[in-house]
Amino acid sequence: MCGIVGYTGSNPALSRVIEGLRRLEYRGYDSAGVALALTKGEKLVVEKKAGKLANLEGALNGGHENATGGIGHTRWATHGGPTDINAHPHLDESGKLAVIHNGIIENYEELKAELERRGHKFKSETDTESVAHLLGEEFKASGDLATAMRSVCARLRGSFTLLAIQSDNPNLIVGARRNSPLVVGVGSGENFLASDVSAFISHTKKALELGQDQVVVVTPNEVVVTDLAGKTVTPKEYEITWDAKAAERGGFEHFMLKEIYEQPKAVADTLLGRFPTPSTIELKELENISGNFQRILILACGTAYHAGLIGKYALEEWAKIPVEVELASEFRYRNPVISEQTLVITISQSGETMDTLMALRHAKSLGAQTLSICNTMGSTIPRESDSVLYTHAGPEIAVASTKALLTQVIALDLLALYLASKRSSITSNRTKEIIDALLQLPNKIEEILETVEPLRAMTRGYKNATSVLFLGRHVGFPAALEGALKLKELAYMHAEGFAGGELKHGPIALIEEGTPVIAILPPAKSEIAEKMRSNVQEVRARGARVIAIADQSHSLDLPELIRIPESEEILQPILSIVPLQVFAYEMAVARGNDVDQPRNLAKSVTVE
Repeated sequence: MCGIVGYTGSNPALSRVIEGLRRLEYRGYDSAGVALALTKGEKLVVEKKAGKLANLEGALNGGHENATGGIGHTRWATHGGPTDINAHPHLDESGKLAVIHNGIIENYEELKAELERRGHKFKSETDTESVAHLLGEEFKASGDLATAMRSVCARLRGSFTLLAIQSDNPNLIVGARRNSPLVVGVGSGENFLASDVSAFISHTKKALELGQDQVVVVTPNEVVVTDLAGKTVTPKEYEITWDAKAAERGGFEHFMLKEIYEQPKAVADTLLGRFPTPSTIELKELENISGNFQRILILACGTAYHAGLIGKYALEEWAKIPVEVELASEFRYRNPVISEQTLVITISQSGETMDTLMALRHAKSLGAQTLSICNTMGSTIPRESDSVLYTHAGPEIAVASTKALLTQVIALDLLALYLASKRSSITSNRTKEIIDALLQLPNKIEEILETVEPLRAMTRGYKNATSVLFLGRHVGFPAALEGALKLKELAYMHAEGFAGGELKHGPIALIEEGTPVIAILPPAKSEIAEKMRSNVQEVRARGARVIAIADQSHSLDLPELIRIPESEEILQPILSIVPLQVFAYEMAVARGNDVDQPRNLAKSVTVE
């Protein structure tokens, strides 16, 4: 959600901070602000504005080039509306200390009441301002910003990333994290703090992971990390494997369209190095997972949840292991039956999804083995899992997930094939067939994208539709759910996905003359192919306008037909979802919506 950037070094802090905030815009926000330390001991320069970064830049109107320390924030409103006053940073009473915050402070009302009894005056409706005032008090008592931060964090309940700057030491920034992302970028004569490495990727590829309840102090030439007791800890260093160009549009009108077209490479990269021979699979990442589990539970949210639903089919068919898929946001609010013979798989693009992180911790507390599927190295969910299977989608900037989803499904397919091989539940010949089919997917996705223009033109004819329904069976059902979600996110319209067999149990009542229905047909040889074709006829007979997604094995007489290459039935969603992404994208463009940053949404949901 919120984007956080801190900079200290010999270069102008304002330009570095604004650049970082711009690279974090994809996370979603409704206001932005900066705090700059110009002169030692003087009040900080603070500017903050509701709306887009352009509003903030207009208010700053240049200047402040001599500031070499600064912090910046893009806010997604929780406590208090998206106004100038509620935007971050927030100041203590002296005006010399500023705080920015991602997360939620659950006991802020208690802290605010305590501070008001001591005479503090509050200006905003936020939970963060309580932290600023409390930190100001602690700094006045100790004279050391890191000591003050540790004392304050010990009193806070909830999830947070905090950055603070104080004008007595303009080149020093202190950060802290609990259940919310914060990484350090280590440069030459300059250092960065950010909620995402994309904020500083154009200046350094050297990053440090921060653990739970750790406090970091950065100056231009030093990074010191401690726990809340003040004990120095050594953070894990890692190298960022992509460059700044990967986070730029590269000639595409929107990041989402760019990322749709990056999917062949993303899928190929996730498959790379997994097959030492044409009939064997190797996943070294799973060496920490014991093989004695009897069931698998997949936990995820949103698009990642749909990836889990798709992966369930491969895991059960190939590895012969019972699989359940649950919404992570619901999991820990009941009493699930979990044991050490349960493998819990969490799926998160960012590795910071709060609902999924809390579900992971709950599963671990119940004794489960844990595996995460993630796209972001160094993030919290992989660090707290027993093992991690990284996808290699590269940075995904658009809020609506595309290439992250396909690579998550690929990762689950790889896991299913690996477990099938270990359990000898399929033959080596069958393993080779599946490997061959997987390796053909990047070229098949490329083929779809090369012929997508007629679909884009057709979609524009539906821009005034009020509702679109999606139908599928077997693995086509979760693909239909994903198609509906994409349309909701981007076109701001009613969309629902249904299992084809459920039509006659109620949903067919929604069909009226002209209702658009997108039907995902399985391969013609599938045992459910005829049933799905019957579903198409059922809705057409009631006036629906059917758009069919089908491979060349079908002979269909439909006015609107989207062809995809033939594939293994279980792998078909990796192909059928691509035109669904394009449909949602083009619908959003036709309706004049913000494609990359849809309203009310954030890329990384770091609060529950």
